[in-house]
Amino acid sequence: MTHPLLDLTPLTAAHFANIERRVAALLSTAQDVVITQGEALLPLEGCIRGVAGPDTTALNVITGPYGQTFGDWLRDCGARVVDLAVPYDAAVGADQVAEALAEHPEISFVSLVHAEAATGNTNPVAEIGRVVREHGALFMVDAVASVGAEPLLPDAWGVDLCVIGAQKAMGGPAGVSAVSVSERAWQRMAANPRAPRRSYLSLLDWKERWIDAGRTALLHAPAQLEMVALQACVERIEDEGLETVIGRHTRAAAATRAGVKALGGGFAPYVREARHAAPVATTLRAPEGVDASELVARTLAADPVLPLVAGGGALAKEMIRVNHYGTAAASSTVHSCLSALGAALTDLTGRSVDPDAARRAATAAWERPAG
Repeated sequence: MTHPLLDLTPLTAAHFANIERRVAALLSTAQDVVITQGEALLPLEGCIRGVAGPDTTALNVITGPYGQTFGDWLRDCGARVVDLAVPYDAAVGADQVAEALAEHPEISFVSLVHAEAATGNTNPVAEIGRVVREHGALFMVDAVASVGAEPLLPDAWGVDLCVIGAQKAMGGPAGVSAVSVSERAWQRMAANPRAPRRSYLSLLDWKERWIDAGRTALLHAPAQLEMVALQACVERIEDEGLETVIGRHTRAAAATRAGVKALGGGFAPYVREARHAAPVATTLRAPEGVDASELVARTLAADPVLPLVAGGGALAKEMIRVNHYGTAAASSTVHSCLSALGAALTDLTGRSVDPDAARRAATAAWERPAG
């Protein structure tokens, strides 16, 4: 018996290369794009281990949990790391990056997360990219949560290594990812004696055996289901239009932020300034005295398909995240989340909320013209 997920026609090198070209078009990049056969942590670690070594001084910007991970990898490579940490309810400014670079002129590598889905903030990559390029450092950006949710232009912004994943705003699979690589980044890897070779982490292997060889023979058997799913989600974005997809995420975040303020009951946006809030997910502060994990669990017990999750780690008791991933960036989903959170709070604590006011505020924000 056949099955729609089994017995697929083998994925050829030409098909794989075509998907790469479509991903490159999504990023408006002329740089080499490598699709990596694993979740985005694979190319993120591959980028850092490819360019960093004992002679590297790195500026690692921390606006959420992934910045911590990047610092660990950099130190493991022997690099000297300068951490620039800002509160998770805000964004880093280009002026802060410029100050750190001025204090440490030896910095040759900068790592940054564009949008932090875990904390709900987003960083001004375009402005930071100008500062980093003027300094002459290599610039790596984790854009897993921003691609498809907000503008992302690695070439125009001076990003040397731009890593994306399909599982968030793109609405695609989690088991495949991609990275755009500038010529400067390739040169840095080639000159790094510690760069992985003959390894699943090696981007240089893909450069030499795939890109430079004309993309005629794959390095290993591709993750076929994930590649087909990646193609499908890119096609869906192409059909809807990238600007339209970004617009949905922007409106979903604005509507959620406006609606929760009107809902009452003690809810508040976690990211304090709207300009620092990421369109891919809106994080909320749980009402005082209420455990966010318990409130989310109660909400999902009533409607388990809602895109809600409590904060991770130390934020589990205080943060609620409303994800706007892909098709969840919809007005109906925003209204459902606000209504369900309000009902769960009343059920749990007896506090009153105003769902009608929340619905009106969210609708007005959704319909407001962009800009």
